[in-house]
Amino acid sequence: MTKINKNFLFIILVILMLAGVMTTAAAYTGTGFSHDKSISDYSSLSLNDILNKYSDTDCKAEVKGLCTKVSDGDTITVEGVGKVRLVGVNTPEKGVAGADTSAYFVKKLCLNKEVSLDIDNSKHTDKYGRTLAVVIVDGKNLNEMLLKEGLAEVMYIPPSEFNPHNWMGDNTHVASGSSTSTNSPSKDTSTSASGTYIGNSNSHKFHFPNCKSVGKMSEKNKITFSSRDEAINQGYTPCKNCNP
Repeated sequence: MTKINKNFLFIILVILMLAGVMTTAAAYTGTGFSHDKSISDYSSLSLNDILNKYSDTDCKAEVKGLCTKVSDGDTITVEGVGKVRLVGVNTPEKGVAGADTSAYFVKKLCLNKEVSLDIDNSKHTDKYGRTLAVVIVDGKNLNEMLLKEGLAEVMYIPPSEFNPHNWMGDNTHVASGSSTSTNSPSKDTSTSASGTYIGNSNSHKFHFPNCKSVGKMSEKNKITFSSRDEAINQGYTPCKNCNP
């Protein structure tokens, strides 16, 4: 075989290998989650139109920074932090129906704006080195908004201090393989392990004593309730993180 023929065959082999890699990458769909939401569903809405639909989150702003890039619906880049993976949620992969809309929604809320992060204390980073966190925009939980808008599915992978099942809407999809166990006691638990609940006189929410929010609460704002009913009867609402 001549040298020219060998070179030609080598070039063909390289082309075929590259084509195989590109085909594999193009075929990747993650969990396969998709949705039929359109960018036009959000393009006419202002930031406040979206934010006003949601209550302020109990999550705490541990780190703040400018969002400089939105890679997709569940990954952003924050100045001073690097890549951030929204914990507990999964949006469609690029090329899958709904991916552009989910990314558009996140860009509308985050891009070139200061955001806050409540970093997952149970697992700080994923296997790619991205910081796992709840992204907070003007006091609202972006992870929760994506789920309730139908732009993401629950992707709960313990260990995590956050239980995304608490952020679900009526029709939120749960990813195949997502854990159904939680780090929190069940809703129908009548008393906490210590027989008490801790209320926050500032937020008017009540918590299990081991809730992370209690550790961040000012002592002067703490109120002790002997039962769940007592807290509710005094106008307090359950914490969305520990779900008492």
